[in-house]
Amino acid sequence: MKNLIRIALISFVLFAIACTPKTVEKVTEVEKPVVEKPKESLISNPCIMLDDLSGAAKEEAETAYVLYRDYIKSKEYDTALELWEKAYYPAPAANGRIKYQFDDGIKIYKYKYEQTNDMALKKTYHDTIMSIYDKRNECYPDPGYVEGRKAFDKYYYYSAVAEADEAYELFKKALDLKGEKADYFVINPMTGMIAEKLINEEISIDEGRKYVNILQDAIKYGNANCGTKCQAWEVINSYAPARLENLEGIKGLYDCNYYQEKYLPMLEANPTDCEVIGKVYGRLLWGECDPSGAAIAQAKTAKQTHCYTPPPPPGPLRQAFDAYEQGKYNESVKLFEDFVNLTDDVEKKAKYTLLIAKIYYGDLKKFTKARKYALDAAKYRSNWGEPYLLIGKLYASSGPLCGPGTGFDSQIVTWPAIDKFEYAKNIDPSVAAEANKLITRYKQYMPTKEDIFFRQLKAGNTFTVPCWIQEKTTIRTVD
Repeated sequence: MKNLIRIALISFVLFAIACTPKTVEKVTEVEKPVVEKPKESLISNPCIMLDDLSGAAKEEAETAYVLYRDYIKSKEYDTALELWEKAYYPAPAANGRIKYQFDDGIKIYKYKYEQTNDMALKKTYHDTIMSIYDKRNECYPDPGYVEGRKAFDKYYYYSAVAEADEAYELFKKALDLKGEKADYFVINPMTGMIAEKLINEEISIDEGRKYVNILQDAIKYGNANCGTKCQAWEVINSYAPARLENLEGIKGLYDCNYYQEKYLPMLEANPTDCEVIGKVYGRLLWGECDPSGAAIAQAKTAKQTHCYTPPPPPGPLRQAFDAYEQGKYNESVKLFEDFVNLTDDVEKKAKYTLLIAKIYYGDLKKFTKARKYALDAAKYRSNWGEPYLLIGKLYASSGPLCGPGTGFDSQIVTWPAIDKFEYAKNIDPSVAAEANKLITRYKQYMPTKEDIFFRQLKAGNTFTVPCWIQEKTTIRTVD
């Protein structure tokens, strides 16, 4: 008998909804009913559940819970909202176990946010979404999860109405609460924000170091325990590690342990490679490792054994090399520049200006300055391809700087990169072999025909690559 009554009630509700005209969009929120929790339920939850309601109220809320999801599936969001409110507000915890009602409410209000250009209305919808997140945290506490979700939404969807730095502060709280177990969706946006703030000197090195360390720990933990989210961690791995590595040029951000863990294995794998030995030795000094410690001693011995070259005679050039070998990259750049300004030898001007560009690229991770000095170097020697190879490498490695590491925004950096490789071999046959190798490597990362069609672009047309590159190129596809 009870089931017959319920079926009749649902049929009546469906009939009533079908005959009800669409509601006019609301400008102000309707005051929601406040229900006192009357009794303890068998399932413990701090919020009102269906079992806490009286007979008629429970039946109405249960029916609304059954019905509203079908309207979401058919994208009838106005009707879905009316029913969702009848389900959610009387019993936000539902049966004390399910949580999808919160995500459903957020989905409905996100749709309404996207459908209006009224900024006041957008702000109302944003605030409602944030309150739904807060209620979820009250009903089903999960320290750090809701903070991360709110930050993610503010960062990607609601920046137009969110207060400045709200997302950043919420991301910080999420990392503080979850540490290495931070949710995967926090990693990439927080990595981008922390990098930008450090580069622009908007936060202290100490603050940056704290959250960079948490992010690195979270990446290690997440990859080791990815479970059903391994595909998401693959996306993270294409962006966050490279973006964090680019921060090595900020003095004092990473400590000696970081450089030892990262660079000593390179030395052990390539014990006689002078390029590797010099890089490892310089990085350990840059990281302020103990000059008398075992790590420095290992690198120094390898350098003296396999890579000894007579030092330049005393003077600015000798001082520049000494500073570089001691990991004093900023000082070495200044000293090399002093030498370039003093010498009348055009070949030396070209050589050491390009060396400055390489230090900015490989050691200080300042790509704009690296390009500047590479172009300056090219002015000293005609038909010299090496500076353009370096600029191409700068562009090709900018995927994580200019996009999420994968997808169109990161792939388009290959266009100007390949332009530079092509130009280098055209003006300088001596670099053709390396240029061709680089062209082959990076062609495979160009966008597909589907990628450009989706964006209403056409192969062969001119396109300006944004980000720090800001260069015109030709649209090409991998297929």
